[in-house]
Amino acid sequence: MRRVFYWLFIGVGVAIVLGLPAFALALRLIWAPFYIPAGSMKPTLLVGDYFFVNERLPRPVERGDVVVFRHPVTGADFVKRVIALEGDTIAMQGGVPVLNGAPLAQEPVGDFEEVMEGQGPRRNRPRCANGPVGEGAICLKPLLRESFPSGRSHHVLNLSDGGPMDTTPEVTVPPGHMFVMGDNRDNSLDSRVPQPQGGLGFVPLESVRGHADRVIFSAAGSWLYDFRNWRGDRYGKVIE
Repeated sequence: MRRVFYWLFIGVGVAIVLGLPAFALALRLIWAPFYIPAGSMKPTLLVGDYFFVNERLPRPVERGDVVVFRHPVTGADFVKRVIALEGDTIAMQGGVPVLNGAPLAQEPVGDFEEVMEGQGPRRNRPRCANGPVGEGAICLKPLLRESFPSGRSHHVLNLSDGGPMDTTPEVTVPPGHMFVMGDNRDNSLDSRVPQPQGGLGFVPLESVRGHADRVIFSAAGSWLYDFRNWRGDRYGKVIE
């Protein structure tokens, strides 16, 4: 009986060893991994988040989706939230998106907290609403819940209502394009800035690689394999 269990154990081990590469390859053919090196999508995506994007089973792009796409000019991968689609009018007034003539509802829901320290490989430090704080201190930003007329909502950060991108003229999204923004509104170069000025401008829908649905893994430090920096509360987190 012991020999039966022994060979059963060996057989299962061999099957796992041989099967894992095939399983990983199958996953890679469907899902592509992405890494967040900067803070333009806080609080939805943090610096150091890893997530998968389904590239083989695409679904229609809707307002409020978080999507990965290729930059219209450079071809680099970006991740932003879709705010407006073709035919929509969109403007910014005092930090609030105005979609088809109606401002999106924004409800204060407290503060977003993070530690003042270098984040990710670039070691960028966050901006704080509670003034300059020392290394290791708590950095605060106003946290808002922003809602579309459909009722769909998400969180955004907004330090100021008077920045250069907080008030913009109304534009109409052309056919086959979308208007995207980062959730960290004062730290995102997005569709509010035209392409000739270094921004994204209107993004072609055909450049979308897929939707960001769930965080797989997250590392707060500059070194991925330092387990002391792993964020235990980010595993499998749904991206809203």
